[in-house]
Amino acid sequence: MGKVTGFLEFEREDRGYEPAAERIKHYREFVLPLPDDELRQQAARCMDCGVPYCHGTHRITGAPTGCPVNNQIPDWNDLIYRGQWDEAARNLHSTNNFPEVTGRVCPAPCEASCTLNIDENPVTIKTIECAIADRAIAQGLQPEKAAHKTGKRVAVVGSGPAGLACAQQLARAGHEVHVYERWAKAGGLMRYGIPDFKMEKVHIDRRVAQMEAEGVTFHYNAHVGVTVPAEKLVKEYDAVALTGGSEKGRDLAVPGRDLKGIHFAMDFLPQQNRRISGEAQGDVSPILATGKKVVVIGGGDTGSDCIGTSIRQGAVSVVNLEVMPQPPDRENKDLTWPNWPLKLRSSSSHEEGASRDFAVVTTKFSGENGQVKKLHCARADAKFQPTPGTEFTIDADLVLLAMGFVHPVHEGMLKSLDLKFDQRGNVSADTNAYQTSLPKVFAAGDMRRGQSLVVWAIREGRQCAHAIDKSLMGSTTLPR
Repeated sequence: MGKVTGFLEFEREDRGYEPAAERIKHYREFVLPLPDDELRQQAARCMDCGVPYCHGTHRITGAPTGCPVNNQIPDWNDLIYRGQWDEAARNLHSTNNFPEVTGRVCPAPCEASCTLNIDENPVTIKTIECAIADRAIAQGLQPEKAAHKTGKRVAVVGSGPAGLACAQQLARAGHEVHVYERWAKAGGLMRYGIPDFKMEKVHIDRRVAQMEAEGVTFHYNAHVGVTVPAEKLVKEYDAVALTGGSEKGRDLAVPGRDLKGIHFAMDFLPQQNRRISGEAQGDVSPILATGKKVVVIGGGDTGSDCIGTSIRQGAVSVVNLEVMPQPPDRENKDLTWPNWPLKLRSSSSHEEGASRDFAVVTTKFSGENGQVKKLHCARADAKFQPTPGTEFTIDADLVLLAMGFVHPVHEGMLKSLDLKFDQRGNVSADTNAYQTSLPKVFAAGDMRRGQSLVVWAIREGRQCAHAIDKSLMGSTTLPR
């Protein structure tokens, strides 16, 4: 603990944003980093708690109460206070393969679990993490090559955060690793789902280059189960890790759903990311919010990303609907801390001009000449059903469905391998061994546990690599 009285002397100061009127004119990142001296002060606020819930585990369930990858937060806070940036970077990378990503897009459950959050004043953990990662990368991202090769070959299907973390760990253990990605570039939803204004794609490109230097081979436009037989991978590799994510979007089966102008969020967001990167769109019709009245259904991160993208494309108006009732502005600390609380969260995109409404159920769409023009809505009751007498309409030219994902896509790879699913339709795999119902085949990330956070995907990928290495070699030095 660098400064015993730091949490008493310094107030919480966090990164700022470029003004909304300016940032909506571009798709670049707009967060304003803190200077080094202020970062040192913020790190000094860490109390080095006797029970550090920021990276601890629940005493009964064993589940993380804060950071899912168990970042050693008090340790690197102390190192930053002492000015030991290089050692802080080594510590951070020992638990997190991509801290520059989580330092940008993670909702920071670590801060919710911080002891200082009892007083609504947690340490700026996410900001410090991002600064450590960015500084280390600016000094040169060096490959960590394995000292010895094992002679074992592993295929990783999917290059989202779970797949990349799994592949990097396995390569560092000395295995020959091949990553199969159905799109033109690596990154999964980090590349095609998260807008550039939240995370520019150079961060992914640098990690891919590092992994290639570590011996990982990437196969792009390789759609396993469609253009690449899944059985071929199982036959040719010593192990196969399935990390394709949870991509089956939750639909809204109401009258008028077939009208033009109603799209899944994950049909809308990747198009804009491809426009920015110059990647070919293929034979798809453009989905644009320019000059339109936009309604985004779904109040989570994906809905927020649709809002920010629509505003930057020049939408006339953006309305965000959520079926859940509006959460309280503040949680009851006595009931929730140190667990993740339910409370009202407003993203930077919400602050850029969207209006929000809660406890709203859409009963049907109507339109003209096959094009959507209105949403017919009502207030949702306790069972999320329409309440009689509360009906109203909302004008719309573009409707984006951002209601989450139900499970991975079953057609193609999963059905061809005849894998077992759990009750929610995810690939069934043991929590410790990560093994599926098929020998040699493992599963991790959203494909195994369901839709979740990037940081949970990194945890799953690392733990899956641990399990694969142990299965192939009889023991492993990879961290669990």
